[in-house]
Amino acid sequence: MTHLRWGILGAANFAQNHMGPAIQAAKGAKLAGIATRSPEKAAGFRAFAPGIAVYDSYDAMLADPAIDAVYIPLPNHLHVDWTVKALAAGKHVLCEKPIALAAGDFDALIAARDAAGKLAAEAFMIVHHPQFIRARELVQGGAVGDMVHVDATFTYFNDDGGNIRNQATAGGGGLRDIGVYTFGGARFVTGQEPDSIPYAKLRFENGVDVFAQVEAEFPGFTYSSTVSMRMFPRQQITFHGTKGVLRLTCPFNANVFGMAELTLETAGMTVTTERWPAENHYVTQVENFCNAVQTGTVYPCPLEFSRGTQQMMDMVFAAGAKPQ
Repeated sequence: MTHLRWGILGAANFAQNHMGPAIQAAKGAKLAGIATRSPEKAAGFRAFAPGIAVYDSYDAMLADPAIDAVYIPLPNHLHVDWTVKALAAGKHVLCEKPIALAAGDFDALIAARDAAGKLAAEAFMIVHHPQFIRARELVQGGAVGDMVHVDATFTYFNDDGGNIRNQATAGGGGLRDIGVYTFGGARFVTGQEPDSIPYAKLRFENGVDVFAQVEAEFPGFTYSSTVSMRMFPRQQITFHGTKGVLRLTCPFNANVFGMAELTLETAGMTVTTERWPAENHYVTQVENFCNAVQTGTVYPCPLEFSRGTQQMMDMVFAAGAKPQ
């Protein structure tokens, strides 16, 4: 199989610690380039990709025919522009979440993707993890009966004003950083979209949301979630039906926060537990991307899915701006 030659726009820490190694480790992929104005930042990438080329600008990388696909880990407010530029340059694009800051921005992304005839997607890695694929199979297969309620939590503590997550001008905030997982995870597993957001309590600091408590109405079931950048780390998502309860205890940072584990409790106090101690969803994400490019296989997380998550986020921001 021919390897897809990848380049990374920017030497972000996350790219060096997670996505860069994942690209290099993935079947069908090779990390071929890094674009950075600070050549010394390339040293960390050379540790696992010794032959990597270093470009002194993003445009220089996009102009090089030796690069087939780019991964974009830039600040949130730059995602749409550089995704469109990369597509216009003939590159496939995997862009960090959130790929856009409003659902309407997806029109330009989808149009650019279709015009280029290339794959463009948001780096929403959790849907590539077998625990979420298994959860979807069980829930949509009726293992918990009719869905009644979904509950999700994702919190961590970060009050560093220098961090882009705490900067409004960079498109920061807890919902954009981790709310995409609580919203998108529920949508992926159930296959449903929210009808309304009857309650959203948002707390802002310096223009970014640092706490969000959300209630949503989906067809046939309710949803609640807590997302915060100012709380002790915790994560979970629970699908509670008429005949059972399915829990993912480490749904979003599998094997970093803890071991990926799915527990299904059904009638007669029957409890089934499945674990994935070695799966790396960043690697499987890249492999699925390469496979879609090289064989035409349907990619598990198209832009249309990501637009649905952003639409839910837009609804939450609108509800949170109204008096409760």
